[in-house]
This record gives sequence, structure tokens and C-alpha cells, in this order.
Amino acid sequence: MSAGVELSHRAMAMLRAVAARRAVMSCSCEPDLFIDGFACCDQMTAHALARSGYIRPAELATVGGRVAAELTEAGQAALKITAVA
Repeated sequence: MSAGVELSHRAMAMLRAVAARRAVMSCSCEPDLFIDGFACCDQMTAHALARSGYIRPAELATVGGRVAAELTEAGQAALKITAVA
């Protein structure tokens, strides 16, 4: 995922869950996403959202620890664009 690439419906659902403060993520080079306490079914998309700068940990933690996930400015912009459409 990079600039100019359309996000899938699943990726957008993940962003909405993060925005609703229902998600936590592990702190690692490939962070896993957990929504409502359950591991996200598509960790490849979760990794891509983090790598592409749409989501990030809300705070620092030790490697492997879990913290709240938050949207970056890019993640917020992606949600605003689709809300208008």
C-alpha cells in the first residue's frame, strides 16, 4: 500500500476499528493487529497498514508487548475520503 493505491474494504474496516479504539497492536517490526481482543484475520493487511503509515502504536512498549493502535494523519485522511464518497 502506498500513495495512490486504493485500500480494500477489509483495510478500511481495520482503519474504522482503530478509529473506534477497538484495536491494539503488538510492538514489533511486523506488528500484529487485534480487534475486540481477537487476532485480526488478515495480518498481511495489518502489516501493510502499519508499514504504509496508516496506523501506529499509540505508545511505546517492549518488543512483543501490546498497546492501543491509533490512526496516523494518513489513516485519518483515508477515512475522511471514503466518508465523503
